[in-house]
Parts: sequence; structure tokens; C-alpha cells
Amino acid sequence: MRTIAAVCGLLALLLGLPFAGGTTPGAVDAAAAGAVADLSPGVLRALVLPTEPYVVLALGLLGVFLCLRAGRRLEAGLALAVPVLAILLTSWLLKPLYDRWKNNTLVYPSGHTVSLVAVLTVLVLVTRRVVVVVLSAVALLAAAAGLVGLGYHYLTDVVGGTLFAVAVVLVSWPARRHEPAPSTG
Repeated sequence: MRTIAAVCGLLALLLGLPFAGGTTPGAVDAAAAGAVADLSPGVLRALVLPTEPYVVLALGLLGVFLCLRAGRRLEAGLALAVPVLAILLTSWLLKPLYDRWKNNTLVYPSGHTVSLVAVLTVLVLVTRRVVVVVLSAVALLAAAAGLVGLGYHYLTDVVGGTLFAVAVVLVSWPARRHEPAPSTG
């Protein structure tokens, strides 16, 4: 997990460099905006629903509950603290550092995305279920389309936020302990 965290973190840091201090979209950003331009405002608002604070908070509390139910107190604390850490690092460190603006707002990496992906990554780690991975991917893709379509973010902001959130959660999460196999003799 540490290697994946390092790669995601490095990619998040590198992805923002070409756009630092700027306001213009890249070619990929413009293409993504064009791809969702015909969606109605109502559809776009529905697509960003997973990034709303009350949804993110509910998902985060679900992660804490699942950890507590399984008797994993350390992970319950991390399920609460690590997404907050990712959000704070994004807002207080990365956004000012990259200084990328859209609509008079710092946008790289996307804080909407960091908050959502951090709690979804926790849920994936806690449950280790394929269905949670699939639902998380669907929620992220929907949110990305909505964030780009409503003009809140460029696609690169969303990708950078995704990479950064995954990196913070994975680097903070304890390694899974393997239980020894029961003795047969």
C-alpha cells in the first residue's frame, strides 16, 4: 500500500505543476468540459450530490461504525481523522501552493473530490468488498462529471484530488495483519 500511496502522491504533485498559478484549462480539461456541456443543470447538480458535506459525513461515519463494530478502534479513529487531514492539507497547503484559479476560487486539487475520495477509500479499506469499489468508482465518475459540468473544477483538479486523497489515506492506514493459520497438529 505504501508504494501505491507514494505513486499517487507523486502523480498528484506532478499533475498540478503545468497549471500552477494559472487559470486556463489544458486540452484534456477543455475536452472534458465539452463532453458534459449538454447535460442539464438539474442532472449536473444530482451528479455532484456525493460531494455534499452531509453525504461525505454520513459515509465517513459509516466507516467509523463499521470499524467499531469489528472491534478495530485504531482504524475507527483513522476513519475519522485521515479524511479530515486530507481536506486540511488540500485547503491549507496544496491549493495555495498551486495557486490555480477558476471563478475566483483556488481549485487544484479539488477539495470536493478529496473529501469524497478520502472517505470512499476508507470504506474500501474497511470493507474490502468489490461492490464497494464499484459503487465508489461510480460515485467518483458522477461527481467528476458534475463538478466539471457545473464549472466548479477542471478535470485535472478532480484527478489531482483523487490521487492526493488516495495517497493520504493509504500512507496513514495501518498494514493489514495476517492472522496465523490454525494448527492442524
